[in-house]
Amino acid sequence: MEQDFTAKRTRMVDCQIRTTNVMDWAVLSAFGEVPREAFVPASLRDMAYLDEDLRVSGAKSENPRYLMEPSPLAKLLQLAEIGENDLVLDIGCATGYSSAIISRIAGSVIAIESDDDLAARATETLADLGYDNVAVVSCPLEDGLESEAPYDVIVLGGSVERVPDKLLDQLRDGGRLVAVIGDGNAAQARLFVKHDGIISSRMAFNAAIRPLPGFRNEPVFEF
Repeated sequence: MEQDFTAKRTRMVDCQIRTTNVMDWAVLSAFGEVPREAFVPASLRDMAYLDEDLRVSGAKSENPRYLMEPSPLAKLLQLAEIGENDLVLDIGCATGYSSAIISRIAGSVIAIESDDDLAARATETLADLGYDNVAVVSCPLEDGLESEAPYDVIVLGGSVERVPDKLLDQLRDGGRLVAVIGDGNAAQARLFVKHDGIISSRMAFNAAIRPLPGFRNEPVFEF
């Protein structure tokens, strides 16, 4: 069975990721190494390498959570240009798959998750698989984790309506934040960069991914 998953992992890299202009060797290598099947419920193991988002939260969850499909995740990580000594904040790690991928590229990873059950699963799975340069913290996603800042890279693991200033404030000078902003097919991946305390951003590609809870625009009252 393990050989079967290994073959599926290779096909995922060759057919889903390389074909979408992901050429960063560190990113490709990480996706080829990390067993995605270990980060999904047992009932979904045979579907782990499908080219789609996979639901990982319980049926009664008010904010269903998903593992992002491989291609947009790989493109976001390539966009972030993660270095081997970088400290990365992974926001919305769910069961820890994205954190495991990032841990193969970066120096260390702080993964935050607002769903206590998912955070516990992520902690257990990452520890069982030996990803010992990842720490999982259960906390609100939109607040980031200021106590461990500044970060070289911040990755948002789902689409958002806005990127709070408090997250951009947690970037080191020269740091990068990658996020998908918007809903559905109209959403766009953006790269934010901090230089001398000033944030600039640019659109990188279109991406339709599942939303993260907690990042909706504040309502505006009109008189």
